[in-house]
Amino acid sequence: MNIVQHDKLQQTLMHIFMIILVLCCVLPFLLMVMASVTDEETLIRNGYSFFPEKFSLDTYAYLWKSASTIGRGYVMTIAVTVIGTFCNLVITLLFAYPLSRKDLPFRNAISFFLFFTMLFNGGLVPTYMMYANTFHIKDTIWALIVPGLMMNAFYVIMMRTFFSTSIPDSLIEAAKLDGARELKVLTKVVIPLSKPMIVTQVLMVGLGYWNDWMNGMYYVSDQKLFTIQMILNNMINNIQFLSKNAALFGADVAAIKTPTVGIRMAIAVLAVLPILIIYPFLQKYFVKGIVIGGVKG
Repeated sequence: MNIVQHDKLQQTLMHIFMIILVLCCVLPFLLMVMASVTDEETLIRNGYSFFPEKFSLDTYAYLWKSASTIGRGYVMTIAVTVIGTFCNLVITLLFAYPLSRKDLPFRNAISFFLFFTMLFNGGLVPTYMMYANTFHIKDTIWALIVPGLMMNAFYVIMMRTFFSTSIPDSLIEAAKLDGARELKVLTKVVIPLSKPMIVTQVLMVGLGYWNDWMNGMYYVSDQKLFTIQMILNNMINNIQFLSKNAALFGADVAAIKTPTVGIRMAIAVLAVLPILIIYPFLQKYFVKGIVIGGVKG
């Protein structure tokens, strides 16, 4: 086998592997969408199928009855995601840029303390007491933003590594010779050259905020602050409770046709839909940022 044939075989095998990988990602999502538009009785009788015997939009009709609640949840989730991602990005940039400078005093010590937070923490109970009793963020929007997500050592290290390896020191020195101070160097030189990594972090942090419901479960009891994930999770729990205890509430509740299987798939579709709409616009930056981080990290 000559070199050309070997390269073609290798390329063919790689294409087959990538096709299989794509199918592994796409098919479960497609199955979820199909299950959400399958008749409840058909779904219980035949199980999940890419080609359901009977289509139905009863699950979405059921969710439409709570459209105002779901809409409020979307607004709160968008607000938390935007504010939280912005705060995370600002803190990360202001933390990572100084650490990327070799002339920073106590650079190694600060890096050690940053890395230390990735390995150890105080535990759930002390963390809850600190946020609830010391910072008093319980039942506020900050309870959905600050704990665990607003500052992450992993993103700081990733951004610091990008600054150190991808932005030439000579460029920064040239800006300083022209009279630029550190903040101006960061905003006028470093950030414009770091768009792929910044967009990558925005997408990763934004996904974390969008999918988060643990902070809400721990720190939020006011329904006005419920995010879409919390609302949809409560819906699933309420539907399961009603289906298991319908006899306790009398014939009126038992006679109501409440979707119990397909509703989970419909809720998952509603939760992931906005991300699917936004992702194509950020994909090229995300891929570029991952590649740069993987090659030069």
